[in-house]
Amino acid sequence: MRVLNKVTSLCAVLGAAWTLALPQTAEACGGTACDGGIPNSMPVNQDGENVLFVLNQNEVEVHIQISIDPDTNAQKFAWLIPIQEVPEFEVGSQPLFDALLQSSVPVYQLNQTFEQCGEDGISGGLSSGSNGDPGAGTDAGGSTSGADTDGGEDPVLLKTVAGAFEIVVLEGANIDPIKTWLLDNDFQWIEGSDEVLQQYLDEGQKIVALKLASGADEGDVHPIVLRYPSNENCFPLRLTRFASVENMDIRVFLLGNARAAPSNYRHVLVNPLKIDWLNFAANYKEVITKAVDELQADGLAFVTEYAGPSAVLQQFSFNVFNPSWNEAVFVGLEPQSVIDTLNNQGLTSCWEPGFCFYNHPLIEGILADFLPPPDGVAPEEFYGNLAAYVDQIDLMLWGDGSGFSTALNDRIIAPGVHAQELIDSYEYLTRMYTVISPNEMIADPIFHINPDLGDVDSFRPATEYNLCDGNSVVTLPDTREIFVPNGAPWPDFIGEMWWAEEIQQVALKGKPMHLVNNTAAINKKIEEWNLAHGWPRFPDDAPTTSASDSDTDTGTGSDGPDSATSGGQDDASGCGCRSEGSGGAGVLALAGLGLLAARRRRR
Repeated sequence: MRVLNKVTSLCAVLGAAWTLALPQTAEACGGTACDGGIPNSMPVNQDGENVLFVLNQNEVEVHIQISIDPDTNAQKFAWLIPIQEVPEFEVGSQPLFDALLQSSVPVYQLNQTFEQCGEDGISGGLSSGSNGDPGAGTDAGGSTSGADTDGGEDPVLLKTVAGAFEIVVLEGANIDPIKTWLLDNDFQWIEGSDEVLQQYLDEGQKIVALKLASGADEGDVHPIVLRYPSNENCFPLRLTRFASVENMDIRVFLLGNARAAPSNYRHVLVNPLKIDWLNFAANYKEVITKAVDELQADGLAFVTEYAGPSAVLQQFSFNVFNPSWNEAVFVGLEPQSVIDTLNNQGLTSCWEPGFCFYNHPLIEGILADFLPPPDGVAPEEFYGNLAAYVDQIDLMLWGDGSGFSTALNDRIIAPGVHAQELIDSYEYLTRMYTVISPNEMIADPIFHINPDLGDVDSFRPATEYNLCDGNSVVTLPDTREIFVPNGAPWPDFIGEMWWAEEIQQVALKGKPMHLVNNTAAINKKIEEWNLAHGWPRFPDDAPTTSASDSDTDTGTGSDGPDSATSGGQDDASGCGCRSEGSGGAGVLALAGLGLLAARRRRR
């Protein structure tokens, strides 16, 4: 039997995944470019560990996404969290994490334009197309009693529950009594973690342990929210290395009134020439991995994937909370009317036998607890036609519906209300990402607000201008042009050139301090490469290749581009295709399809 464990260290709070954890992936839709509607966008893969900090003054509120491999024994799941204070615990909202991931995912798009070819010589043209958009109920009770650990001091400060989780908070000067208590009470322990946990105890921290309640399974798993007084938003990694794998993805979301940045980690702007724009950034993780490992970043660095208005969440928040949700109507309701009522509230879409869609990830688990299908009947068949099985409904489990009503409120409605309040109350969202290995997890990153930082766009559109001779020129979002020879992949002319364009240290206010700035050297390489391939055709008219030598981290602003790939753009709407004259768009679109087909074959 494979066992899934999660050990997490929180100097503020964070979950660390074990290798058996199966992260959830949210992908936004791609778009169509200027080549007649062929999909031409790719969102970045979003596997990894995800955590949300709500940046309140003098209070830490952290939401931690928890995923369990369905092929493991969910009852063996356990989690340890060093933490500064005894927190309040609440059920978190998985739809909130879905909205965070979908609304801010970096999306790389390559639009197509085509040179007008013929006797009239060279005149530019623009074909048309469209873009796709990348796409507090706590069931808790406290207790200060615990098992006697060999007659020694009782380490238990609090016992409580939150949704599907049993939770205990322990403290002590020595890790041994805590370890003994946890093992005696069926919590998992990770061999080798004793020394690091002792370090957290020496720093005055307490230990929170979570496990799934008896009878719960992976279908009941939900994010967890912790809230406690502190002014330090810290993402601890020291203990995580015992549960980590090489090149582990860590993604941090921060809701506040301005952009956030790491305090004790570096901030990196990726060299956009390392991104494979012809294949829509298929090498994205490799680029980030190497950029944060550059000298001066040394593996302890983040990139910013999005920074801007939290309003982007609204279009993806339809499952976060719906005002039609109402738990009270289920008290006293006949069980055969439950699905019709859930359909009316938008929580399910079960309209006929064999078809049942659950519009919230926890609703199926709650139904299974209080209105389970009869033996041998598939859930979709049962919930799609309750009237046909009315004589087989377990009336003892359903009772008067009050248990179902309470679970619905605690696990779906109250978390949804709070999640929607966060979306409505905090005007700014920051999304940061890093790839880190166990040997690099030597410090716990801390995050802060810096009101002087600019926005970073998650939409990164480039344009490929297909020339009559089969070559092409790709204009990056920061306006720099790269010549691409006919039939060739994305140029590797840069050789061992820098993976990071800039490495910065970000203070509590003001512009970032540049520890490394490779912009001038990168621009020189671009110029040498282009001129060696005869681009531009008329050097005197060549556009500048210099990206702004900015002191701020901006994606849209007057100080220059910045993003995870230095690929921000002032106007990311529409196709963004360039035009060189008044050539006919329809003719260009037809002439260009052959060139596009040739380009795609070579990739």
